[in-house]
Amino acid sequence: MTELILGNIPIEDICEGMKASYSQTITDADVKAYAGLSGDHNPVHVSDHYAESSHFGKRIAHGLMSAGFFSALFGMRLPGPGCVYVSQNLKFLRPVYIGDTVIASIEVKSVDALRRRVQFKTVCTVSDKVVINGQAEIYIPA
Repeated sequence: MTELILGNIPIEDICEGMKASYSQTITDADVKAYAGLSGDHNPVHVSDHYAESSHFGKRIAHGLMSAGFFSALFGMRLPGPGCVYVSQNLKFLRPVYIGDTVIASIEVKSVDALRRRVQFKTVCTVSDKVVINGQAEIYIPA
């Protein structure tokens, strides 16, 4: 997917409505690597046998793995390198399965140039269905 914005954008150039997005297809290797990194080896993520008998019917990706794509967007695209996460609220609405392509999108909702803070809407979709939504606040150092 093509991102609308790439860069290291000064707060003075950020305005309401600016957007960026990132897509990633979730693989078995991704889920196993995330389990190892996070320490979350919940069998619904790592065991086919267990997950088949769960209400999901098959293994699901860790919710925070998909939500982590927001960090990539903030740190690399909008606003870009040097920014710092201040807060993030998330609602996990649907599972993400191995093989799903997640599209993470962020949109500027408001800018407080005096405090150097930007509020964002954050959304992840799979096949045009919202799987995660929320809001984030980012600090942009001078």
